[in-house]
Amino acid sequence: MDKKEYLVALRRIEGQVRGLQRMIEEERDCKEIISQIAAVRSALKRVGILIVEEYAKKCIIGGENAESEISELLKDLQSLF
Repeated sequence: MDKKEYLVALRRIEGQVRGLQRMIEEERDCKEIISQIAAVRSALKRVGILIVEEYAKKCIIGGENAESEISELLKDLQSLF
């Protein structure tokens, strides 16, 4: 994925969040709201994983400080999940 694709995905998520706000304003059914929250979380998780993969490919593999970079990446992954 390139920068443009990440931005497209994030804009889509932004739209989902706006939809979620409308649902709450309209007092929609709790099940629908929870389902939308799950969809937003899932979409953010996918983008996060793609960014981590890209980072690993570009910055860690063959890098000078690969071991410390991997350690930092694992910490970041823990907070992502």
